[in-house]
Amino acid sequence: MTFDNRAVSGYDSRVTDAPALDAVRFDTAGLVPVVAQDALSGNLLMLAWADRAALEATLSTGHAHYWSRSRQALWKKGEQSGHTQQVVEVRLDCDADAILYRVTQKGPACHTERPTCFFRRITTDGQLVDEDDQGGHLLTRLARMIADRHATRPPESYTATLFERGLPKIAQKVGEEGVETVIAALSESDERLASESADLLFHLMVLLQARGVPFGAVLAELSQRVR
Repeated sequence: MTFDNRAVSGYDSRVTDAPALDAVRFDTAGLVPVVAQDALSGNLLMLAWADRAALEATLSTGHAHYWSRSRQALWKKGEQSGHTQQVVEVRLDCDADAILYRVTQKGPACHTERPTCFFRRITTDGQLVDEDDQGGHLLTRLARMIADRHATRPPESYTATLFERGLPKIAQKVGEEGVETVIAALSESDERLASESADLLFHLMVLLQARGVPFGAVLAELSQRVR
């Protein structure tokens, strides 16, 4: 189910009777696993559980709700921390026994203050390794900020000014930043190269937004190149 994100509190009584929820195969405890995924980047954020009431609350408010097995209570993600999840879409898997929330995450998803709960990797020799992807998280936050500037166009924003100039000017700016990056690589300091590279990456992300190409599509392409 895809829906607009409504800043509403409480239940919408129409959602309580949603036929789609009748298809969910809850376990013997009345729960179903829910995976939260960043709708922009495609990154997996967390796994939690929901009962029917949590799903109803999610659909009626547009914010992710879950069932806490430890507290035995319904909870809204970020209710205390402020790290809320605005739900873009809810999906049910082929066996009807797992749910996917595609969300806009505010702040870190994990209670450890990491961007994702899946920060530990099991190596081929059985070791457990912490592997935070702070760079990817930062780029996702930047892409979200750029998308917001594109939508709201605040007059004091440099990014919004770029969008006002139009796609040809943005493309020209990317070209200029590319040339400056090459010059820095050939004849300037490491610090200057890092600065010019950041400028190039930023303006390239603005260009992607102006063209309507999701940043997640670029991340998906990059993921193919690390295999």
